[in-house]
Amino acid sequence: MTRPAAAARPAPGGTLRAAARVLAGAALGAVAARAAYAAATRRPPGLGGKPGAEVWGRTNHRGEPVTLLEGPAFVAGAAAGGLLTPGLGGRMRAAALLAGAASGVLGGYDDVAGTTSSRGFKGHLGALARGEVTSGAVKILGIGATGLAAAAVVGSPAPTRTGRAFDTLVNGALIAGSANLMNLFDLRPGRAIKVGLLTGAPLAATGSRAVVAAPLGAAVALLPEDLGERAMLGDTGANALGALLGLAATRLGRGPRLAVLAGVAGLNIASEFVSFTKVIQRTPALNWLDMLGRRPVAPPAAGPQPSAPVPAQPGPADSAHTADPAP
Repeated sequence: MTRPAAAARPAPGGTLRAAARVLAGAALGAVAARAAYAAATRRPPGLGGKPGAEVWGRTNHRGEPVTLLEGPAFVAGAAAGGLLTPGLGGRMRAAALLAGAASGVLGGYDDVAGTTSSRGFKGHLGALARGEVTSGAVKILGIGATGLAAAAVVGSPAPTRTGRAFDTLVNGALIAGSANLMNLFDLRPGRAIKVGLLTGAPLAATGSRAVVAAPLGAAVALLPEDLGERAMLGDTGANALGALLGLAATRLGRGPRLAVLAGVAGLNIASEFVSFTKVIQRTPALNWLDMLGRRPVAPPAAGPQPSAPVPAQPGPADSAHTADPAP
């Protein structure tokens, strides 16, 4: 499967049209995401006989309730905006719908069915080797297949079959790896969206501008809910946001793509041994950015504190923005 070579640099006036398309796509994604969030929170969908508030409700690090419905709202906004964004080719439009929606569904499955029995790639794949199929393993394998499928839909301009196959593998790994990596940043209010904006902005200045418009618009529209600690992306939204950014990166040249893939793979591997949260907290510039727009951390209560057992850490069902999650 092939695709046309990358378009030439826009002529005078073309840059303005491209910018207008990006703004239109971002606005469409933002409006759709806010509408989806309002509808979902007004009447949270139940599952398996459980009320919606129980299915999607979590408790954050302050002991306050948050909802995971920000994730489905992001997926809906990115999908609707992507379908309507002008200037997006048919194949890329289809690939964006596939990558975003499928990654979101797989993340949603892990959100509502996840357990604490296994964590990380090593834990989930080790459990799979023992014959235990965890929700995390289903998501890992499913997002891997989704990445390859989306890459195949996008195609490659390489002139040879070998080159096209190589591009498909690289692009598939980039989409899947980015989906998992973004989920690893969804540990504190607003962090994943900030990472998405920082990585998406440079892509918006390349041939990927139409691809990232709707996802970034949807993310910005939901950022106040995330920073206000009323909601979080969860696996649903974080996986979808990462997958769409990875898809946008497939429009880069082969050299830059390989460099991005190396960085994504390296961070995914590092997450098995290093806490991103601790690294951010120990780095002043990163910590400042991480805290930007967030509610301040409550100071410890004054006076002597009564001795009491330390409460157990919550599992994935109650660990919104608290600890490194399983991929």
